[in-house]
Amino acid sequence: MRLKTTALLFFFLFAAFQLLQAKPKDDFYITDFGAIGNGKTDNAIAIQKAIDACSKSGGGKVIVPAGKIFMAGPFDLKSNIEFIVEVNATVIANPDEKVYTKSAFRQNKGEGTIWIGGENLKNVTIAGAGTLDGNGISFMGAELDDSFVLKPFNVIDPRPHLLTIVGGKNIRIRDLTIRNSAYWTVHLIGCDDVAIDNITLLNNLKVRNSDGIDLDHSTNVRISNCYIESGDDCICLKNRREYEEFGPCQNIVVNNCTMTSRSCAIKIGSENMDSISHVLINNCIIKKSNRGIGIQNRDEGTVSDVIFSNIIVDSHLFSDVWWGKAEPIYVTAYPRAKGNNKDAGWRFPRGETEGRVGAVSNIYFSNIRCVSENGVYVGGSTADKVTGIVFDQVDLSIDKTTALPGGTYDRRPANVEGLLKGLTSGFYFDQAKHITIRNSAVNWGSHRPDYFGHVVESHGVEDLKLVNLDGNSAFPGKVERLKL
Repeated sequence: MRLKTTALLFFFLFAAFQLLQAKPKDDFYITDFGAIGNGKTDNAIAIQKAIDACSKSGGGKVIVPAGKIFMAGPFDLKSNIEFIVEVNATVIANPDEKVYTKSAFRQNKGEGTIWIGGENLKNVTIAGAGTLDGNGISFMGAELDDSFVLKPFNVIDPRPHLLTIVGGKNIRIRDLTIRNSAYWTVHLIGCDDVAIDNITLLNNLKVRNSDGIDLDHSTNVRISNCYIESGDDCICLKNRREYEEFGPCQNIVVNNCTMTSRSCAIKIGSENMDSISHVLINNCIIKKSNRGIGIQNRDEGTVSDVIFSNIIVDSHLFSDVWWGKAEPIYVTAYPRAKGNNKDAGWRFPRGETEGRVGAVSNIYFSNIRCVSENGVYVGGSTADKVTGIVFDQVDLSIDKTTALPGGTYDRRPANVEGLLKGLTSGFYFDQAKHITIRNSAVNWGSHRPDYFGHVVESHGVEDLKLVNLDGNSAFPGKVERLKL
């Protein structure tokens, strides 16, 4: 009898152990669908099978198991799944250009393809302590001093965007490392109710077009606690013409992020055929960037009701490969330049060969500390295109820190002179209305080339208010403090 009882006890203990070891029924490990984590086998089919099975079952977790590298070509996410990349696991893009065939911009095939995609998604989370790796250098040409050569192509640029979601609802991206994109990294188009939190996004700083996070026609988005390094813009808001049916980009909050960029760390535009409004950017650090904060309106859409606050900006010059001339803050509205580049047909309204520009209005900068080789630039094609700009507690420290030539403001891509030569002033205004500077200061460092100039230089500005603005010109007695 005792032997029988012991056997039963053993049986129940063994069964309990098996239950503890069993995978939950709503967990779909990609290895159960044939994925091989050797870093060489293309696992796109296996990953897609796991995603499809999870979605078909009503939802759950698709898991990339820890400790292995899974190479994969393109695959699509589905609704009601959590795509979990476990700690020390990596999903890396297949370096073979031939597997990338789906355009990131529909019929405009000249601006990259899609690696991880998804359309009309609901309730999707991408998370884990692992890594999504775009394998970006594999798609580059020769390495130059501060960039890579872009390989020529005929119709389709095969460089893959790392993650592209079109028409998403309730999207969550958190706790991941995302790196080495060959083109844009996280591109969210027509998405609503998005939270991006605690991601580390590390692109090679020499890769052109390697934006960090692009919010395109998206609404109700929160980005927080992220660290981003990108050759191109780190966080960018826009309304691309290829997806015009999704409407405006609005209700965006960015908090507690640290960024580095060879272009512009936080940018609004340049593609904007609708409206961008109700945006809060707060508590951020921008280090070793070209531009710090930029509003670059070049299309008929408008930008309004934006607040930047509590930000530290550290910017300096890079070569002309990168847009920007170390402007720590940049607010502009110019019609887009005509061009015969690969995507010129998609830059203007349908059937037109030149564009127009919408207004930029009600932009507020508060408690911004800038160290740079250049000053703030604000300008429009006419005065009514840039209105209601307030600088409150904006302190500038301007010093020459690189060997690259300065004395230039970069207005590309515009139908005016792209690289405007002139004195570097703390604040340079060219065609605007209702600008206020208050409780702010301009200081000059010890390295002062002869093109360093005024505290404020203003041309064609209606209603400029200066209240408690501290600082002298770069060369007191030789250069006037204000040129109004």
